[in-house]
Amino acid sequence: MSELEQTRRDAIRTLAVTAAAIPAITLGRSASAASAKPSSTAPLTHPAARHTLRNGTLQAGIVGFGVRAREIYNGFLDDDAVDIVSVADVVDARTAEGVRRVNERRKNDACRAAKDWREIVHDPRIDFVIVTTPDHWHAEPAIVAALAGKHVYCEKPLSLTIAEGRAIANAARATGIRFQTGSQQRSEYGHMFVRAAEAVRNGRIGKISKITVGVGESPKPCDLPSEPLPEGIDWEGWLGQAPLRGFSSTLCPIGVHNNYPAWRNYREYCNGGLADMGAHHFDIAQWALAMDESGPREVIPPENGAKTGLRFIYADGVELVHGGPTDCTFFGSEGTIEVSRGHLRAYRGSDRSAPDAPEILADPTGNELRLPRNTSHIADFLAAIREGRDPICTAETGHRTATICQLANIGYEVGTPLRWNPVTERFECANAELGNALIARAVRKHT
Repeated sequence: MSELEQTRRDAIRTLAVTAAAIPAITLGRSASAASAKPSSTAPLTHPAARHTLRNGTLQAGIVGFGVRAREIYNGFLDDDAVDIVSVADVVDARTAEGVRRVNERRKNDACRAAKDWREIVHDPRIDFVIVTTPDHWHAEPAIVAALAGKHVYCEKPLSLTIAEGRAIANAARATGIRFQTGSQQRSEYGHMFVRAAEAVRNGRIGKISKITVGVGESPKPCDLPSEPLPEGIDWEGWLGQAPLRGFSSTLCPIGVHNNYPAWRNYREYCNGGLADMGAHHFDIAQWALAMDESGPREVIPPENGAKTGLRFIYADGVELVHGGPTDCTFFGSEGTIEVSRGHLRAYRGSDRSAPDAPEILADPTGNELRLPRNTSHIADFLAAIREGRDPICTAETGHRTATICQLANIGYEVGTPLRWNPVTERFECANAELGNALIARAVRKHT
């Protein structure tokens, strides 16, 4: 049996029974080998992933049409050779709004409502799937879309658990599809994050000793009261793998809403503010350290039970800290770089009152590394499909960044230092069983 066929069979069994078994998507190998760093050999390619574009056009479907989908769908339609032909959401009003907006933009009625995400990923017309659901609903449509030979653009954080992230990355690699994780700081915001990561990797501030990332805290268990279920909402479909509970408009707003829903605060559906923005800023830290396919070795929570201050230690001794004065601050032996979405500066030493040192952030010269300057994150994804290359933030990269956030939450929950193996993706220490028990979650069987 081929690796791809084994992957498909494992995935179908996994997704039909329980997401707790998602680590079974192992490309036909042992669990430890499945978690290992992907080889540099060419990926297996599902025949369906070798798309011949119809008159040069790519056709897409959107799974989930909330605020984030409304923010990005035009980015795909800015490309005249892209059509969105299907939209699905668990709220009928949002499905209808997605269809209306797309057809209004294209001035036709080519986009239609889908019954649910399964209809989209199995639609033979569709070349790629845009997953803009709550985090606990990323894994299933992303994996099934990959197994169906569809390319995938999936919002960050990539996964709810480390096990889910590994399954997504394995499925993308095994099928050879193009997969972009929505960590758009690698492509946008005036390339400020690009310049910061580039300067770090080119040694402009010397040897890196510490990076601080100023993001939110871990999630809490959901304690919201139940409300009457309105018509036009598939609440079972919204819950999916999450524990059964009554409807809450805080989790799933009624109709077409204009706010980011608070499901981000609750561990059943997300990994809190730590992962919500951490999926952006820890991603830049990983990128600057050239750790897109690896990660830290130690997870050290604060001794006083604080909700920030957890430290990661990499094999070379670099310390990555949850908490800091800016989104990302890089401390080197010869200087410091601070970067946020509206802020980029570099200076000599570590005193923030020091004068700016713009030469640190100057364009690369000679043999220095130059990171890509994409016109947009979406444009990079579409170009990757057409050119047959990886985009700037693959499933593997998205998984490794999500893992940082998940390791932090595990560290805070366990409360004692843990040693992590980024190759096997398991804890290996005296209290390893405490951490390893949290790599995956028991999940409710759902349709």
